[in-house]
Amino acid sequence: MTIYIEFCTSNSYFGTDQALQKLEGQYDCQVIEYGCLTSCGQCYLMPFAYVDGDWVEAPTAEELYDKICRRLEALAEGREPED
Repeated sequence: MTIYIEFCTSNSYFGTDQALQKLEGQYDCQVIEYGCLTSCGQCYLMPFAYVDGDWVEAPTAEELYDKICRRLEALAEGREPED
């Protein structure tokens, strides 16, 4: 089952795009970049993405990457993600 990870182009300022692109080679996921996710300015405050429809945020792009990896591993194992 492919999991979709969506992020806003404006959030690339934090390096989110580079961090999330690494995920495609490691997990059964598709990273989709949008011009706007209508989160009304949130993209300028901190790195974030939607993972399978759920909001995930972190203080840095690398921490976001780690958080999403943990979430993807939990989903792959059929258990509920912890954060």
